[in-house]
Amino acid sequence: MAERLFLRLDDDPLHGPESSVPAGTLRALPVGAALRGHVSHILRCRERFADGHEVRERVLPDGAVRLVFNFGDAPTADESEGQPVEAIGASAVPVVVRMRRQVDGISVTLRPGAAAALLGLPAGDIGGSALHLDALWHGEGARLLERMAEARGDAARIALLHTALQRRLEGCEPAGSAIALHAARRIAAADGRERLRDVAAAVGVGERRLQQLFHAHVGLTPGAWRRLARMHGCLRALRGQPAPAWAEVALDGGFYDQSHLVNEFRALCGVTPTEFLGRAIAGSSKTAG
Repeated sequence: MAERLFLRLDDDPLHGPESSVPAGTLRALPVGAALRGHVSHILRCRERFADGHEVRERVLPDGAVRLVFNFGDAPTADESEGQPVEAIGASAVPVVVRMRRQVDGISVTLRPGAAAALLGLPAGDIGGSALHLDALWHGEGARLLERMAEARGDAARIALLHTALQRRLEGCEPAGSAIALHAARRIAAADGRERLRDVAAAVGVGERRLQQLFHAHVGLTPGAWRRLARMHGCLRALRGQPAPAWAEVALDGGFYDQSHLVNEFRALCGVTPTEFLGRAIAGSSKTAG
């Protein structure tokens, strides 16, 4: 069965040009001013599939923690059945999502540092798994989903969501979250090229403390976040190179050599660089904007 590709980098409005998501499937919803420090974006997804038909989509990792509210049929991630309302932990590996019937939901992508405040436990405790939100919110997740499903229109749904998230954030600023956010942003801005010891020194902590802060507030190790940042920088660079010289791409992207680049592509994207480029070209020819 053929796979679609989905990629979204921080500066992409909905998804990257490599994605083969049908036009109109995704829509960005506004993030209120009070939440912008904790939520990077909110996406609305609607897609209908023919009865008995299943679509597989390879989602490349961005390292973010997400809250997902499914009003329709919850997609299956790898071999795990989807849940109506769930918290999905940060991951540095690709996930193959299987979709069928009526996909209809809202996805909330959290910024580094926000998960502990909103979920009530260290982000690293979730790992790359998905938990029913009721396990963390003591039944409030299902109630919020029900109210959102009954609301008339997305504006009303987003108002309910904003109120619920703001209530959980009131007076809650876990120790170290600002440092973790600062460090994560610094690593991302450098496309993973800055040494972790230098990042730790720049934010005023030791490397061991940086590890602890990333577990609590990011959900990945600093090393995994750095690898993702380097890969994301490479993916951005590839957008301007329809016929790249891979050895040069590797060196320009901060990889040791071409073999290192290939190994990182396989580990973080699940495909080789040439396979990715072939899918990206195919996806961009089918997808609007």
